[in-house]
Amino acid sequence: MWSPARAPRPRTLAGQFLALQAVLLVLVVAVTSVVSFRQSDADFRDARGARLRASAENLASTAAVQVGMASAGQRRALTIYAQQRQDDSGASAVHLTDTSGTILVSTDPTRTGGKVDLGPGVVDGRAWTGDLDDRGERAIAAQVPVVGIQRDVDAGEVVGVVVVTERYPSLTERFRQTLPDMVAFLAVGLALGLAGAWLLARLIKRRTRGLEPAEIADLADQREALLTSLREGVLAVNEAGVVTLLSESARQLLDLPPDSQGRQLADLDLPLRVLELLLGDDDVRDALAVVAGRVLVLNSNRVVQDGRPAGTVTTLRDRTELLALQSQLSARESVTETLRAQTHEFANQLHTISGLLELEEYDEAGRLIGTLTRRRAEISDFVLERVEDPSVAALLVAKTSLAIERRVELALSVDSRLQRLAPDASADVGTVLGNLVDNAIDAAAGADAARVDVRLTTDGGDAVVQVADSGPGVPAERIDDIFDRGFSTKPSDASGRGVGLALVQVVCERRGGSVSVHNDGGAVFTARLPVTTEDPDDRRS
Repeated sequence: MWSPARAPRPRTLAGQFLALQAVLLVLVVAVTSVVSFRQSDADFRDARGARLRASAENLASTAAVQVGMASAGQRRALTIYAQQRQDDSGASAVHLTDTSGTILVSTDPTRTGGKVDLGPGVVDGRAWTGDLDDRGERAIAAQVPVVGIQRDVDAGEVVGVVVVTERYPSLTERFRQTLPDMVAFLAVGLALGLAGAWLLARLIKRRTRGLEPAEIADLADQREALLTSLREGVLAVNEAGVVTLLSESARQLLDLPPDSQGRQLADLDLPLRVLELLLGDDDVRDALAVVAGRVLVLNSNRVVQDGRPAGTVTTLRDRTELLALQSQLSARESVTETLRAQTHEFANQLHTISGLLELEEYDEAGRLIGTLTRRRAEISDFVLERVEDPSVAALLVAKTSLAIERRVELALSVDSRLQRLAPDASADVGTVLGNLVDNAIDAAAGADAARVDVRLTTDGGDAVVQVADSGPGVPAERIDDIFDRGFSTKPSDASGRGVGLALVQVVCERRGGSVSVHNDGGAVFTARLPVTTEDPDDRRS
């Protein structure tokens, strides 16, 4: 039974290379042996066949043989000639046959009377060299016809055939002959393979930080497990702009196809802002981007290897839900601040009314109450005539009290028109408007004749929110940075700065809109949000 204590120890990289090379070397030796045996057969056939044929032709052209083959009584004397040819050529046997292949004379007496297969065309007067079966063994044979010269009737006729044969060396004999060379070749090959495996293993281990294959496999498994378990996406891009690593979370967050890894990042369908962040030369810290309706936070670091840039590694976090909570929190903070300002305003007014009553100035108290009521009604009526959405209208009315406390005049333009919006659109417009108005009041406060102008209109299916202030405006060199998370011209405090404008941009982009800023006396912010209006029939139902 298998147990961890008896688990086989993983082989080293050098050992695996050596084993692989040994197997390959044995296969090469085996193939080489087969090829060598075949080549030796061909060489033996060519060299020995030519020599046997020359010996057979010499014997066939001997006058004594030509005469003796035509006379049965003289055939015994031909054995001497045949034996001489066998000794000179080193053949296994020399036979003299008739035209049917029956052996008449042979250097092997046991073969006399036997049969030999004659090659094609031999009885017609053509010589032949090739392989034949010699008593179950393969042999090469040279067959040359013997032309009679004894009488006129025999002259020029084939009276017999000279057959000179030699058996092929056996497999054992040939193996014995090639064994020393094979052993030497195998030894040299193993020595070179051992040296090569050791050098190659050292080179690879140097490139792989000294890790063995099992350790590399463990690291790969751990990496896959780590990337799979992380909710944050991980994206690596090399210096050539090719995606070298893409976790499944990153692929889903960026809405990329499954075959994105290994492709050029610029060829993928990504928003321009995301491409600029991923391919930029600088590190990225908590950058916001909108991809396929998701709000993502990107952090990117450049990788340097051996002193050379190797690309970037970027982490992506989905902050869509957090953005919604942040938007709600921003709205709550705005409402809280507005209520605080209204409480302060109402407290001052109540103190004034209380003092008049104590002084028994009842007529003056009544006139003050009427003035305050009329002024509040005028503001509400002016806003409600132009803004049908109750949430946005209430926000504007409330912000008026906050502006008064900061000694800033908040005015809604006369040409403003905004229909009642669907709940989600109303919340987003309120978030954008509230943050822009708060920033405008902060920018204008403290200056003479401080003023904030608000204009709300619709353009096709877009709600257009424009907020202008009488402040110093945005420095020209900082206009491109003003919507970055963390940017602020105000002192930092515990509540954090630089979130409002970044939130405005993300809310606009998430709805497919945009926000921009330019200077015209002070800063002028213009936000466009595609919105849907609410059907009056739905409200009645």
